[in-house]
Amino acid sequence: MPRQYSHQFRDRVLSLVDEGRRVDDLAKDLGISAGTIYRWRHQARIDAGELAGATSQQATERADAKRRIRQLEEELKATRLAASMLKDEGIRPKGGSRSSKP
Repeated sequence: MPRQYSHQFRDRVLSLVDEGRRVDDLAKDLGISAGTIYRWRHQARIDAGELAGATSQQATERADAKRRIRQLEEELKATRLAASMLKDEGIRPKGGSRSSKP
């Protein structure tokens, strides 16, 4: 799993790049890859509206939605399994149902 850096750390690194520090030098000094810094810079430009693409907020919302969909699909699968098991055992709802009346 990739290491998570705080937003403050990322912002500080990007401000150093904006001040003229070389990405390779910063990466070496901080012990992170240059590619990581380039990705942060690219995403920062998208978030600022300078480049087209999904903003960080949109990416977070999409990830949350996918996680919720996965959870709901698992719940639906369990519900269907339980309904199938009840049907196989011939268990019917108690009263009030048209199909349960003689």
